[in-house]
Amino acid sequence: MEIRSRAPLRIGVAGGGTDLPSYYKEYGGAVFNATIGMYAYCTIVPTDDDRIVIIAHDNNNSYDGPSVPRFDIEDENLILHKGVYNRIVRDYNGGKPLSFIMSTSNDAPVGSGLGTSSTMVVAILEAFDKWLGLGLDSYEKAYLAYDIERHDLKLSGGKQDQYSAVFGGFNMMEFKPSGETIVNPLRVSGSAINELECSLVLYYSGKSRSSAQIINEQIKNAQNKNKSTLEAMHELKQSAEDIKDSILVGDISRFAEILRRSWENKKKTSAIVSNKELENTINYAMSNGAEAVKVSGAGGGGFLMLYCNPFNRQKLIDALNMLNGKVYPVKFSKTGAESWIVNKKVN
Repeated sequence: MEIRSRAPLRIGVAGGGTDLPSYYKEYGGAVFNATIGMYAYCTIVPTDDDRIVIIAHDNNNSYDGPSVPRFDIEDENLILHKGVYNRIVRDYNGGKPLSFIMSTSNDAPVGSGLGTSSTMVVAILEAFDKWLGLGLDSYEKAYLAYDIERHDLKLSGGKQDQYSAVFGGFNMMEFKPSGETIVNPLRVSGSAINELECSLVLYYSGKSRSSAQIINEQIKNAQNKNKSTLEAMHELKQSAEDIKDSILVGDISRFAEILRRSWENKKKTSAIVSNKELENTINYAMSNGAEAVKVSGAGGGGFLMLYCNPFNRQKLIDALNMLNGKVYPVKFSKTGAESWIVNKKVN
């Protein structure tokens, strides 16, 4: 028997950063995001040899050793896999170790700004949920993934990625000062989705980045009530509302205007959200058909999301292909994390 799962990556369209506790606990946050047809994958094969084998193809790391009730996470190798395992064993398996082979992979590079780490945590959780029959509902699964990353593993970041990976689709997310998270799935028309897919292009520069430094600076600025940062965060929250409205009524041209405004405000939240290399790439894209550009995730590198008039789409793609990165089409995913069991036939 093999248990397989996958969880979709996301593009953070607007409001990113307002899902940080340093902001939403005082002002409330709002994020508009959408999942795309790129995934984090996990396969678990249960065994009875009292060993654990983990193979992470996305970062070329592995573990092969005796089954244990708890991994030491001071060693950052496979920290996501080990963190999920520790919580599953502690909270759902009575502290008794499990024996299995696990394989994971990702359609996007780690640190690319598409929520790869959080999505991987969700994919691994989804596989354990299926294997052990935990019966976690969507909110429980998303919060558990968040809790493992932010509290057990002490990794910096917000809340949107875990909820996006679990729920899937187009979502307006609210982050209440109380800590409550509300996911509002949006019924976006087929024509609006088609137009967005024709108008958006993803470009990966080939350089991933660690979001922690950017996020920690944003947290510090918010805690210190830096006026410029807070004003920009308020504007980012409003941009999420505005983009939601533009997409729901099918006003895609206004989408581009809001996206431009959102990126300018994003850069005000931290001095290292952008850099000279990024700006050079953005200026190049804008001179070759792009009308709005936003760096996905915290910033600093990774994927660029570019909006263009569909008439100029191929011109933009051809120009980007002259650079050293890689162009990806945008195909939206309607479903969130999924899992299934494969029973292999033996000849």
